Amino acid sequence: MIKLSSISTEAPKGLKKKDLKEETAQLVARLGELHNMMYAEGKYSMLVILQGMDGSGKDGAVRNVFGDCSIAGLDLVSYKKPTEEEFAHDFLWRVHKWVPQKGMTTIFNRSHYEDILIQRVHGWIDMERVEKRMAAINAFEDLIQFDNNTLIFKFYMHISFEEQGIQLQERLDDPTKYWKHNDGDWEERKLWDKYMEAYEYAINKSTTPWHICPVDNRWYRDYFMAKTIVNALEKLEMKLPSPK
Repeated sequence: MIKLSSISTEAPKGLKKKDLKEETAQLVARLGELHNMMYAEGKYSMLVILQGMDGSGKDGAVRNVFGDCSIAGLDLVSYKKPTEEEFAHDFLWRVHKWVPQKGMTTIFNRSHYEDILIQRVHGWIDMERVEKRMAAINAFEDLIQFDNNTLIFKFYMHISFEEQGIQLQERLDDPTKYWKHNDGDWEERKLWDKYMEAYEYAINKSTTPWHICPVDNRWYRDYFMAKTIVNALEKLEMKLPSPK
C-alpha cells in the first residue's frame, strides 16, 4: 500500500546536482535515440502519463526530458474540462482516440485519471462510479499494452504542499510565468488532503504500476523520469531497420 506522505518529495540525500545534471543530459540524448528506433521499427508504442497537483512541473518535465525526441514520432495531449461533445460520450472516448499507434509516443499532460480525481474531490461523482471508472481504466490500460505493444509510464509528480505554494506564488511574482496563473489553482490547493486521498486510491488500485517521482528538486525530477524510461526501453533491444 503506497502512502504518499511517507515518500519524500525531494532528491535523495548525498546526490550532487552538477553530476546528476550531466548524467541526465546523457539519458535525454539516449532517450532521443531510442525514441527514433521505436519510430523507425514500428513495433512498439509508448504512452507517458503525467499527473500531479498544480505547480508540480508537468510542462517542464515534457520540455526537459523529451527535448531530443523527434517531433515526427511524438504527440502531446493536454486534458482540460471536457467539451459538450466529450461529455456526451463515455469518459474514455476522448482518451482512446489519442492512444499511440505502433512507432509513436504520446504524452498525456493530465489524463483519464482526472475523471476519478477532480470529479471525486468535488463530489460530482460518487464512489460507486469512481470504482466502476477505475475498473474501466485498468481494462483500458491492459488492453493497449497487450493488444498494441504499448509501454505505459505513469508518473505521479510528487510535490510537497510547501513547494506547491512557492510555485504558485512565482506565477504571480514572475512576469514570464504569469500566464500560468489561475485563481482556481489556489482554490484547489485548499482541497489538498482530499486530492491526496484520491491520488492514493488511483495509485493503489491501478494494475499498471505508477512511478512516484519526487519533483521538489526539478533537476532530480528530470533525472528520475529519463532514467526510468531509458532503462525500460533498453530492455526491448530495438533496432533500426536494415537497408534493403
